[in-house]
Amino acid sequence: MTLREEQRRALLTVDLAAVTANTGVFRARTRAELMAVVKADGFGHGAVDVAHSALAGGASRLGVTSIDEALELRAAGLTAPVLSWLNPVDADWEAALRADVELAVPGAGHLARITAAARASGRCAAVHLHADVGMARDGAEPAAWEPLCAAAREAERQGVVDVVGVMGHLGCADSPEDTHNRAGRLRFLDAVSAARRQGLHPRHRHLAATAATLTDPSSHFDLCRIGAGLIGIDPSGSARLRPALTLTAPVVSVRDVPAGTPVGYGHTHTTAYRTRLALIPAGYADGVPRSVAGRAWVQVRGRRCPVVGRVSMDQTVVDVGADPVAPGEVVTLFGPGLDGEPTAADWARWAGTIEHEIVTGIGSRVGRRVALGTRPQAVPVYA
Repeated sequence: MTLREEQRRALLTVDLAAVTANTGVFRARTRAELMAVVKADGFGHGAVDVAHSALAGGASRLGVTSIDEALELRAAGLTAPVLSWLNPVDADWEAALRADVELAVPGAGHLARITAAARASGRCAAVHLHADVGMARDGAEPAAWEPLCAAAREAERQGVVDVVGVMGHLGCADSPEDTHNRAGRLRFLDAVSAARRQGLHPRHRHLAATAATLTDPSSHFDLCRIGAGLIGIDPSGSARLRPALTLTAPVVSVRDVPAGTPVGYGHTHTTAYRTRLALIPAGYADGVPRSVAGRAWVQVRGRRCPVVGRVSMDQTVVDVGADPVAPGEVVTLFGPGLDGEPTAADWARWAGTIEHEIVTGIGSRVGRRVALGTRPQAVPVYA
């Protein structure tokens, strides 16, 4: 894609300096190691770039969900320890072991497949036993935990497994006073104690993610997993982090319309006065939530301009009022908010969701530029 083509479509700019700075915030909040969680393509920011930036900021380990995500990091030359924790029972365990990827084990079926892959490959599998501490989601149920630990210890005796960690996840950490957090911590401590009773000696105990790392030192243990916080999202609302994304789009056309002009599908908006409408080439296929019409605004020429009519798959209409906006001018949908532009948090509020969904929902048609400074004019790097 040429620069001229880039200027015809939406553009996502990733500020990697923000990722490094945010990692430093977490580094200052805990004595535990930091695992940079770069799942879902680094929360839509580019997994490899986010990983490098987080490691530069003080993280020492990396975390992903799938083995494919882990292999992408290895293919990019990243050598830091990588943990993959959400895979089907028939995943390509041998490929993970060949790439020196650590694996989470949520149950006996997974352990059996991983030990078989270790024997077949001649490699010892470094595993983290995953305990469900109250979310009824991933991880071994309490009744299955001790048998899992016993089986893992037997696999250790056979030399095919090394239980290097025990992990869990808190479901209410973004609300520090919620009593479920204390219950989850106690269940996690019970899980670690049970593992030790079976003769296991996990070196990495990890329960805290972004919110708990910021608000609950008692949950830090040996390792904290930071995901959304790397890219500037704080679910707890307790820290000043730097959002790392800016989404812009060019105006592709403008039209002056009289009062009473219906706009978009279903004519859900009708102009109340003579005005100018600007069309931008980004819609719900590009990550602009369809539900925001009537609430959202964007920044044009430093001014707030409302989104009007229904958001379409490929395009969105903005009312720019009397401003002489012309095709080619840049519209900022969201950014860090440093210059008064909307933020991903604003879009999440308008859409009735969370920032995570906004930043990970950007479509593949959107151009991507990696910026190494706070607000640079960087040479474009295209995905």
